[in-house]
Order: sequence, then C-alpha cells, then structure tokens
Amino acid sequence: MRFFGTDGIRGRAGEPPLDDATVQKIGRAIVRALGMESPRVLLGRDTRESGPGLEAHLAAGIAAEGAVPESAGVLPTPAIAHLARQRSGGRRTVGYDLGVVISASHNPYEDNGIKVFGGAGRKFSRELEEKTEAIIAELDVPRLGPPTLVHRDLDRAYLGHLFASYRGPTLEGRRLVVDCANGATSFLARRLFEGLGAKVTVIHDAPDGRNINRGCGATVPREVAGAVAEQGAEMGMAFDGDGDRCILADENGRVVDGDHVLFLCARHLASAGQLKGGAVVGTVMANVGLEVALGKLGIPLVRTAVGDRNVLEEMERRGANLGGEQSGHVIFLDHEPTGDGLLTALKVLEVVGASGRGLAALAAELPVYPQVLRNARVREKADIESIPEIRAALDDARSRLDGRGRLVVRYSGTEPVLRVMAEGPDETEVSRLVDVIIERVSQRLG
Repeated sequence: MRFFGTDGIRGRAGEPPLDDATVQKIGRAIVRALGMESPRVLLGRDTRESGPGLEAHLAAGIAAEGAVPESAGVLPTPAIAHLARQRSGGRRTVGYDLGVVISASHNPYEDNGIKVFGGAGRKFSRELEEKTEAIIAELDVPRLGPPTLVHRDLDRAYLGHLFASYRGPTLEGRRLVVDCANGATSFLARRLFEGLGAKVTVIHDAPDGRNINRGCGATVPREVAGAVAEQGAEMGMAFDGDGDRCILADENGRVVDGDHVLFLCARHLASAGQLKGGAVVGTVMANVGLEVALGKLGIPLVRTAVGDRNVLEEMERRGANLGGEQSGHVIFLDHEPTGDGLLTALKVLEVVGASGRGLAALAAELPVYPQVLRNARVREKADIESIPEIRAALDDARSRLDGRGRLVVRYSGTEPVLRVMAEGPDETEVSRLVDVIIERVSQRLG
C-alpha cells in the first residue's frame, strides 16, 4: 500500500491508513527510518476533532521505539517545521530530530493526515518515505496504550521568529482583515498583526473541530475579499487550515493569489539586489501572465510539477530564494524551506510599505490570462490518455490552445480527483474545452 502522497499521508480519519493501529505503526516506522538513537520528536496539529486521538496513537508508536515525543498542541504546519530545528534550550539551540504535523491542510474536517519534517525543517525525502512504507508493511506489533506526552507552549517562540522576519515599516494604523479558516492560525494571527501595530478584524477564528475550511479560508477567498470591502480595510489575508498558504485581497475586494505574490516579491527583491539564483521557481499551474511579467523584468520563471517539495528542490538546485504556487504556498528560502502563510502575508506587507502604493495598484501590474480549473472525482486513477473518448477531448483542446495557451491535466496527490486546468485569451473557449474534458472523465471514471 502506498501511504505517502504529494503532501504526506492523508485520508479519512479513523479509516486506513489513519485507523488507530496503522497510525501507531506509522509512528514506529518513521523513527526506525530515521535511524537515530532516542530522537526527540515535536508533534503539532490543526483544529480537527480527530487530531488529539491521532496524536496520541502516533506518540504511542514513536515512544515505543525509544524516541521522545513532545506536543506543541495546535500550531501551523510551518511553525512545527521551524521549531523542529530552532527551539532554544539552555545556552544553545537544542532542536528536534523530527517534526510531525497532524493535518489535512485545506481538506474538510472528516479528513486528516500526517506530515513529517526532518530536523532541518524539510519534509522527509522520498527515500525516507519509501523506507518508512517498507517498514510499515513488515510491522506486526501489538496495540499500545497512549504514552505520557509532554506538552510544550511554543507559540511565543514561533511568533518571535515571525516578528524578526518582518523588515517593513510599522503597521500602525493599517486596517487588515484576517481569515483564519477556523484552523491552526486562529490563536496566533491577531497577536502577530496587532503586535506590529495594525488594526485587525479577524474572521473564522472560532474552531469547533468540524468547521475548519468550511466556507472560509484560502480556498474560499471571496470571504476575506468581501469582508475587506465591507470594512473599508487596506488588505485582507486568508490562510488554509494548517496555515502554510496565504491568499490575499486588495483594498477593492479583489483576490490576490500566489502568482501575484511571486511577481510582487520578485520585483521587490530584484530591485534591492536580493533575488538569488537568477530565476523564480513556480509550477505548471502558474498563470502564463506571470511568465510574461517576470520576463519583462529579465527574470525567468522556471516551472516544476505541482507540489512544494518539487518547488523547493528546484530552488535549491538553482540557488534561488523565491518560489511557490498559485494556491498561495510561497517559499522564502532566506527565512524557511517551507511555505508559511503568516510569513507570506508579512512579506507582501513589506512590499506594499516600501512602495507607498496600495496592493490593488501593485497587483494590477500583473497581466492575468483567463484560466479555468475544474475537478472531476474519479473512482480510480486510470491512464486517461489510453481512454479514446477522453484522449480525443484532450487532443482537441491542445490543438485549439496551441501557441495561445496551455492545458494541464493531473491527478491530485491527496484526493481521488482529476484536475483540469486550461488558460488562453478567450475565457469562453477555455471554459468550454475544460467542460468537455470533465464531462468525458466523469462519464468514464466517475
């Protein structure tokens, strides 16, 4: 059985691979795969009702292998990635050997997942994932009771890192709207932005275990955009359930996505002589307008497959310090090797503060080509190129968009979903082409 997808292990809470027995095996396996004696492991989770139970079983497996699990409770994914290597102890930085996050990111509350970070704050390599899966397959061990789990209050340490990362002018008097998606940023966002002087309206910051991502957050940016317009605020920012993504809204209530963030931050860094690697790294989902706009600045856009790990690997290969995804997952490698929604918001505030202009005027300088993205749920992830009627629809779309746009078709790494994205100069045409493909896929694989 394949456990790891593009973003860790994910599934329906309580069902394989997230049933109690398998989660305990996962805890054992990641410690064995690491191959260290008595490693220290920092656990964190988002606000799903299934989180504490999964944490207990994961900790049981971790402790059974001689490791020392500690829980930071509810914290964003990037906080655990950062703290896994940065926690101070005594006169030196102690650091953890592993950081493990229990979260399903932007998925509904019924889902959950496990993400593993090494002590350097990077996700487990593919080799370690494969080693972990092989160990899980061989394990035949009894169920364990929950261990005594030490709890650590590390909120202040993470906020201190964010405050130190902000290099812009004071936010005194600025009016911001923050949508926490009833997720992991719910207990931190107000403290961060008010600590920098802003006047903050926070929405969707009352998690009840089941309302995470429900009609709010980075996947429903119209919520924060509408609130910005109603409040007369200068900017809004929406995070996803585990806080590694950020989608913004300008003062006119228009959505500003990850492509805009990459453009604005690349231009800002380049003007200061701080853009490294001679390029910005994006994915196949980046709008062609980003490629055009960066090209005019003499900055190439290098595309990778979807997934922050693919982006990070290409950034490190090129020595680049800026990369990310249209979904709002942006990596500022001078600060962290993983995306951090709160950090992304701070970096955009830096750009706005340095320019003396509003976000709307800055974002308008990125030409955005009409882009349509739709999903089709599938019962199996079959080879669509081998199904004649689907292949015919794909060939037709590629022919019509040749030289004028792009077609990207891929399976989700975390859900039974086929994603179809097309972009081109005519939105009506692009939408029709995507609809035909989705219809054919639904008929054969739905």
